[in-house]
Parts: sequence; C-alpha cells; structure tokens
Amino acid sequence: MLRQQFNEALKTAMLAKDSRTVSTVRLIVAALKDRDIAARSRGVTDGIPDEEVLQMLQQMVKQRRESITLYEQGNRLELAQQENEEIEIIGRFLPKQMSDAEIADAIKGVAAEIEAKTLKDMGRVMSVLKERYAGTMDFTKASAIVKGQLG
Repeated sequence: MLRQQFNEALKTAMLAKDSRTVSTVRLIVAALKDRDIAARSRGVTDGIPDEEVLQMLQQMVKQRRESITLYEQGNRLELAQQENEEIEIIGRFLPKQMSDAEIADAIKGVAAEIEAKTLKDMGRVMSVLKERYAGTMDFTKASAIVKGQLG
C-alpha cells in the first residue's frame, strides 16, 4: 500500500538526513491527508483508494512540470532544479509510465472496443483510459493522441 511506502520513505530520508526527500514526502502526506478529509463528505471514512493517490501524485508531477517551465522562463534555474528533484522523488512512488507507442496502442484498442469514430467520442475514450490506466498513463499526452486519431 502506498501509505506505508510514504511512511517508510519518510523515516529512511530522515535517518539519511536527506532534506529534499523529507520535505517532498511530507508534502505528499499532507496532500493525502487533505484528500482523505475531503473524501469524508463522500462517505469514504478509511482514506482514499490507491487509484486516487496515484492520480494525486500525477497531478503533483504535472504541477511541478508547469512550475519548471515558468521558472526557466524567469531565469530561476535553481528553483527549476528543485522542482526537478521533487518530480524524481514523487516518481519513485508511481508505477512505470507508458511510452508514447504504448499509449497510442492502448488508445487504438479502446477506440475500437467502444467504437469511437469522431471527436465527439473523445470523452468516452478518455473516461475508459482513466479507468484502466490510472497511474501509468500521462493523460495530457493521451488526450493529444486521441484528438489525432479521432480528428
């Protein structure tokens, strides 16, 4: 379970005096607690499932990539480097990401399965992809590939 991995990573980083890992894992744990509290209103009392945790981690990576772009434009390379290190740490908890070719193959399979023909079917395709490949697929890339295939 991912929660145990976070706790173990935090303990290991603290013993190793790895301040970047400690701060990043603490950010992950804090975000997870926020999501758990928000989920209580939906009746989820024992924490969000691992699929939602993976989505949260992917969202954190996406936010950091956007920040890197802005930092590089503002010539703040030390902050961009910090964000890169955080992405690397968060990536340790994510499963292996699919390559562009694997994403394209998965999209072809799903599109054929649900008989998607036009861009109007893009929402259905993306919904199935998110259901099946949460945590392993970059949905920003997938969205662009779906548009290309259905457009």
